[in-house]
Amino acid sequence: QVQLVESGGGLVQSGGSLRLSCAASGGTLSSYAMAWFRQAPGKEREFVASIHWSGSRTYYADSVKGRFAISRDNAKNTVYLQMNSLKPEDTAVYYCAAGSRFGPYGPGVGQRDFGSWGQGTQVTVSS
Repeated sequence: QVQLVESGGGLVQSGGSLRLSCAASGGTLSSYAMAWFRQAPGKEREFVASIHWSGSRTYYADSVKGRFAISRDNAKNTVYLQMNSLKPEDTAVYYCAAGSRFGPYGPGVGQRDFGSWGQGTQVTVSS
């Protein structure tokens, strides 16, 4: 099973940007659909974005569409989440997840669709 390690979180002011990275080991990244989820205090973990194993298709939650961009570099075994125009409501622990390359994909995916998870990285957006 692939192991995932997130990095790049931190404290940023509202309107700022951050780039999260998710490094994979113990497997070939191109074998997996990849996604980012987030969990704010007192709330359930929610879908943020996902990307096809080839990188040819991406999907976003409505709350981040137009502000966040997911990408992947299979040669480097790394997935990224570029976050722009950050808002205080984006404050959460962000998790990287790997699932079957056959899907499902799309904003309707849930935690059950991904079998491997990272430990999470904290993103805090101050107002």
